[in-house]
Amino acid sequence: MVSGKRLARGSLLPSLLEDGDEETEWEREELGGVGERPPSRAPKLLSRDGVDDQSLSGQQTVAWAACDLRGPAGPPGEVRDCSEEEEEEEEDYDTDLELEVTRGSYDRTGQVCYVEACKLFQVVPASYVLQNMQSSELSLAHRGLGPQGTKALAVPLVTNTSIQKLNMRDNWMEGMGGAAVAEMLKENCYITEVDLSDNRLEERGGRAVGGMLQENTTLVRLGLSGNLLGQWGAQHLCRALTTNTKLQDLDLSHNGLGEHSGESLGKCLSENTGLRWLGLAWNSIRGRGGVMLARGLGANIFLRALDLSFNGLGKEGAIALGEALKENNTLEELNISNNRVPLEGAIHLALGLRVNKTLKSLNMGRNPIQNAGCYGFMKSLQGNPQSGLETLDFADMTVNQDFEDLYTIVKETIPMLVVKHGGKIDTFRTKKAGKP
Repeated sequence: MVSGKRLARGSLLPSLLEDGDEETEWEREELGGVGERPPSRAPKLLSRDGVDDQSLSGQQTVAWAACDLRGPAGPPGEVRDCSEEEEEEEEDYDTDLELEVTRGSYDRTGQVCYVEACKLFQVVPASYVLQNMQSSELSLAHRGLGPQGTKALAVPLVTNTSIQKLNMRDNWMEGMGGAAVAEMLKENCYITEVDLSDNRLEERGGRAVGGMLQENTTLVRLGLSGNLLGQWGAQHLCRALTTNTKLQDLDLSHNGLGEHSGESLGKCLSENTGLRWLGLAWNSIRGRGGVMLARGLGANIFLRALDLSFNGLGKEGAIALGEALKENNTLEELNISNNRVPLEGAIHLALGLRVNKTLKSLNMGRNPIQNAGCYGFMKSLQGNPQSGLETLDFADMTVNQDFEDLYTIVKETIPMLVVKHGGKIDTFRTKKAGKP
């Protein structure tokens, strides 16, 4: 009877433990990145055939690797000798974790597997994990698991069929831990939501997650905010997103992606058919990168919401977004607050609203567009009675009487429109309602 899985002899989760940070020349050509790639900062910790002082000794590692992590645990401190076990014909699961099927009692809870994995990686088992292995949601945010603790958790999650939402935010897992989670998600077909934000995954983690997205067909939401992915990590993800059709929500905010990543993201958006919400706030996407990103948005026919706040798009980016809004007929929410958009850029962006019929929410807050810019948006909406805009946010911008009069007129053709400005919401609507 097939009862569980164990780590293969002589190969202790090789794809998770080996260094593997250097890319091949083929990978570099495939990525087509701009500029010279910086040296990898991921430390060498473990290799396929050996371990260092952060893990067990060589003999212990081989012993544990050959033992069944899914079967019943032995006495405390005992290392089982599996060297004399007869080889059995087993089904090839074709997994990078290189797990095998073995006979024995099945560990339905996954607790035994987790405890023995913790022994293997020399970490203390988390009682919360043991208590919630069969829950639909496992929240481990801010628990300081580290790379080793993350790898220990990844082992039982490979075959877990209960957990659907996994929150591992802020655990300092670094690239090694991120690679472990990525490898696990290649095998697990039940988890649909994962939050790996604030874990310093850097390029190595980005590469691992990108590889996972090319194989995983069940993940719907993925949080990668605050992971220092940079330009190179973004390129790995973009390459995967051109083929992945299942992921719908992706948060890449606070990753320092930079201008060049805007070009990669633009190409990705023009080809992606799965994403519905994309968060790119705080990534220094500006200049040509902002323009290329906007062009990709114009060609996209699936994305519903895009957050580009705090990126410094400037005049050129706003002009490109205006053109994109003329072509795009699916986007419903756009946030470009705090992007240093000047008056001229705002006017060109407003021209896009004269044509667009699907956008419902536009956040222009904290951009130096002046009162004339706000008036320009109202003028464009006046010329587009079929506009679907419901919320227009100017944040702390103060508008004059001319804007108020025009807004009152626009409300007659677009009654659902609400304007936020000067710290207030829809004050003109209240005045009009109060008239006899």
